[in-house]
Amino acid sequence: MPLYLSLHQAPGLSEEEIAGNAPEVAQQVHATFRHLYVNTDTGFIVTVYEAENAKAVEAEFERVGFPFDAIHEIDFSQNAAELAQMVGKA
Repeated sequence: MPLYLSLHQAPGLSEEEIAGNAPEVAQQVHATFRHLYVNTDTGFIVTVYEAENAKAVEAEFERVGFPFDAIHEIDFSQNAAELAQMVGKA
């Protein structure tokens, strides 16, 4: 199933607010939550979801009531070990 990366802005979002939203996010009705990255100082948020398509991710954000700026399908990913192998260091 495809992965989707989404971008959000929520200045002032606290860890407590994230925890408060967790039960709703954990229901995973339209898309499956995979990861969250947050800078609580700037409000920059990146989420990673698994879903059939971007519309399903959008439906999940609408269900949870969390606005988003963009949703992008991930069609390539690489970790540090794979990068080292690519450049011949492994």
